[in-house]
Amino acid sequence: MNTETKTDMDSLESQSSGGEQDSDQDQEDGDNDSQEQQVSDDTESYGGTAEDQQQMPQGGETNSEPKVDTMDSLQDAIKKLASMDGIENVYVELPKVNLDDIVVPNKEIHERCDELWDNPHDPYLFDYVDSEFMKFKKSAQKEVNYLVKEFECRKSANSYARATTSRTGVLDCSKLHTYKYNEDLFKKVTTLADGKDHGLIFILDWSGSMGYVMMDTMKQLFNLVWFCKKVSIPFEVYAFTNEYPLVSDDGEQLCRKRPYEKKDGLMQVGEQFSLMNILSHKVNSKILEKQLKNMFRLAQYITFGGRYPIPVGMGLSGTPLNETMIALHQIIPQFKKNTKVQKVQCVVLSDGEGYGLTYHREIQRSWEFEPFIGLGRIGDNCYLRDRKTGNTYSLDSIWDDYTDILIQNLRDNFTDTNFIGIRVLESRDSNRFISRYTYNEHELRNKIQNQWKKQRSFAIKNSGYHSYIALSATTLASESEFDVSEDASKTQIKKSFMKSLKNKKMNKKILNEFVGLIA
Repeated sequence: MNTETKTDMDSLESQSSGGEQDSDQDQEDGDNDSQEQQVSDDTESYGGTAEDQQQMPQGGETNSEPKVDTMDSLQDAIKKLASMDGIENVYVELPKVNLDDIVVPNKEIHERCDELWDNPHDPYLFDYVDSEFMKFKKSAQKEVNYLVKEFECRKSANSYARATTSRTGVLDCSKLHTYKYNEDLFKKVTTLADGKDHGLIFILDWSGSMGYVMMDTMKQLFNLVWFCKKVSIPFEVYAFTNEYPLVSDDGEQLCRKRPYEKKDGLMQVGEQFSLMNILSHKVNSKILEKQLKNMFRLAQYITFGGRYPIPVGMGLSGTPLNETMIALHQIIPQFKKNTKVQKVQCVVLSDGEGYGLTYHREIQRSWEFEPFIGLGRIGDNCYLRDRKTGNTYSLDSIWDDYTDILIQNLRDNFTDTNFIGIRVLESRDSNRFISRYTYNEHELRNKIQNQWKKQRSFAIKNSGYHSYIALSATTLASESEFDVSEDASKTQIKKSFMKSLKNKKMNKKILNEFVGLIA
C-alpha cells in the first residue's frame, strides 16, 4: 500500500472516532435536557420553583408553602385602582344656611307691591289685568273642583283599603233567629285608618328664561294654591332669585349677609341668593286674594309687558335652583315643625336646571398668617359627602346633572317627602330632554316621544324627582274654553271643540298625576 493510501485511511479513522465522541456528547446533553425538562414539569405541577424542587426530599414529598394566587391577584387589582395622575379626591359638604338671611318674608313682598300700586296715577291702570285675573279665577274653578274630587276619592279609597273589622261583644238582636245555623250573632264595628296630614312647598323658577311662560306657569300654580286652600292643606310658595335687594327700614341699600360661615370643603351659596315667599297659607282668604292679584300683575308684566312699574328687585334674574335645593334642607324641617304635618310634597315649577357649583377651598399663601378661603370649581374627582346619612355622591358629571344629585340627597334625608318636578318644555327642547333620561333605552324613548306628540305632556320616573312632569309651553298657553262665533261653520265648531277637549284632557292628566302623588 502506498503512502497516500495509508494517510487517507488514518484520516477516515480519525473522523470516525471524532464522530463517535460527538455522538456520545450529544446523547449526554440530550439526557441532561430531558432531566431538566422533567424537573421543570414536576416543579410546575407542585406550584413551586426549581429551587423548591431541588430541596424536595426523596419520594416526591415537600414541606414548602403553596403559592396563593388569589392574594397576588388582589394586590395586582389594588395597584391598578390606584390613581397615578397625582389628583386627589375632593370631598365637599352642604352648608347649613340661616333662613333668616335668605327668605324674604311674605308680608314684605306684598307691602312693597301695595306701596307702588295702591294709588296709581291712572285710576284705570289695572282694569284690564284685574279683569283678566277674575276671568281666569272663574274658569279655573272647574279644574280646582276636579282636583278636590279626585283627592277626596283617593283619600277615601286608601282609608277603606286599610279598614279593619272587629266584633263588639254585643249581641245583634236582628240575627237571633238564625242561631241554629249561624254562629256569628255579634255586632261588628269597622274602623277606618286615619290619613296623614299633608303640606305642600312650591318652588317657582324666577329666572329670565321663564319670561315667555311665566303667566302660564303662574296659572298652574294658582290652580294648586286654590286646591290647597279648599281642602285645608298648608302651603308655602317660594320664588328663587339673585336680584332681590336688601334694604333697611329707611330705604337704605344694605349688603346682604352670607347665610353661613364659610369653611374649607363647603359648597358655596352666593350672598345674592334669596327666596321670595310670594304666597302663604298663613294669611286669610281676603288677603290671599289680594296677594294672588299682585302676583298676576307681576306675571302679566313679565310675559306681556305693561304700562305700570314693578317693585325693584322683582324682575327675573339668574337660576339659583341648586342653591334652593341646599336651602330645602332647612326649609322642610321648619315647615313640618310649624304646620305639624306628617307628609310634605315639594313641587318645583321650572323650565331648566341650575348652573354649575363651586366650593370653598383653603389656600395657604406665604405672605398671610391665616389661610385664605378661595373658591374651587366642582368637577372631576369631586364627591358630595353627607355625614348625616353616610352617603357619598359623585359629582364627576356635567353641570346639568347637579340638580338631580342634590334632589337625590334630599330624598335620602327626607324619606317621607315627595319631590315633584313640573317642567315647562318648548317643542325644540323636547328631544334633548327625553334623550337625557332615556339614554340607551330606545323602547322607552320611542314610547315617551309618541306620548309627547299625542298629548303634549309626559312624566319621567327615573330622574332625581319622584315624578318629573313635562308640559308643552305652547299647549299650556292656549285657551281651553270652548268659544266660537255665532256664524261659525260646522267644521269650525268641531275644530274648536276638539281643541278645547284636548287641552282639558291634558290638564286632567296632569292633575291626576299630581293628586296620585299627594293623596
